[in-house]
Amino acid sequence: MTSTLPHSIRDRFPLLAHAVYLNSCSQGALSTDVRGAYDRYLTDWDEKGAPWDLWVELNEGARSRFARLLNASTEEIAVTTSVSAGVSSLLGGLRHPEGRNTIVLSDFEFPTVAQIVHAQELTGTKVIHVPASPDGTMSLDRMAEVIDDETALVAITYVCFRNGSKTDIEGVIDLAHEAGAFVLLDAFQAVGAIPIDVRELDVDFAVGGTLKYLLGSAGLAFLYCRADHLPHITPTQTGWFADEDIFKMDIYDYSPSATASKFESGTPPVPSIYAGIAGMDLMDEIGIAETEEHVATLIEQLIEGLDRTGVPMVTPRDPAHRGPMIAVPTTDEQAMVAALAEDGILTTPRDGNIRLSWHCYNSAEDVEAVIAGLESHADLLAH
Repeated sequence: MTSTLPHSIRDRFPLLAHAVYLNSCSQGALSTDVRGAYDRYLTDWDEKGAPWDLWVELNEGARSRFARLLNASTEEIAVTTSVSAGVSSLLGGLRHPEGRNTIVLSDFEFPTVAQIVHAQELTGTKVIHVPASPDGTMSLDRMAEVIDDETALVAITYVCFRNGSKTDIEGVIDLAHEAGAFVLLDAFQAVGAIPIDVRELDVDFAVGGTLKYLLGSAGLAFLYCRADHLPHITPTQTGWFADEDIFKMDIYDYSPSATASKFESGTPPVPSIYAGIAGMDLMDEIGIAETEEHVATLIEQLIEGLDRTGVPMVTPRDPAHRGPMIAVPTTDEQAMVAALAEDGILTTPRDGNIRLSWHCYNSAEDVEAVIAGLESHADLLAH
């Protein structure tokens, strides 16, 4: 990607006219495309009342886009309101094979997945946590120590929301499959910033959403379930959009879809679907592989600047073990976020660090701005 790309799209993100936006790990910047999509939703609602034929069609459009994004089939995609909804439905219906009663969980997981996994303890499931290595990575050796013939599922995040560490997902999947276990991949902090091919990964299940690097809004997410698993999972957390025929309106039967839509629930999040489709279409136009390359260049520039000015970082330095976010340690994370915001630099705190997340619309000038900002507030840096 050339350095001209962010400048060619920045006009579509009005926020960037007055701020350096480094908070895509929390929420992608609002584009004129997504604002226009919300306007279309309001117009459709205003002019047509309740155009459910259109809205159901748009729900299927979101499914198709998620499938294309992941190199999956539409039958393998559930359109959900959140990762929480998808994971709850999946784990509520997943039956462990005889003798396998353990879920392995990395310490990098977002509370959504971790809390839902621990809720399975109520039905007798054993949960094992794998701690991070001292270098801030999730070690395959540590994973291998606990994944065995009693493991039913390994839940692993692609990019850690706390320190930006990127896990060797292929290695984890190989370990789990060699032991006969399934893998649930949380791709929320990666999808839209890193190309993800579920066929190539051979992952069993994957979740993510449009809120962050897919440039949509809250309220729209996906659950991928590999086709060969679908006949063996019957969710108990359900809703009318999970039925084999959503217009049947049968109150005397439970007949879940044979496809991944069995993991869906009630009325879909229509406004978020408008926004999510617009965000995904924009990322299609920009290119996720191109974005990954661009962001890698910016982060190299950032690390050089941090080293030059003596600013520390907690994210692994190895490019193979980092994603689109760099975490910088502070003595007071909230004070640092506030100080940078006064300078027009928008970041977010986590675990004593500030998170600097980079996307297609960020530029080399943004890198220099945040380095200067950190230097000017050096009293808030932890060394």
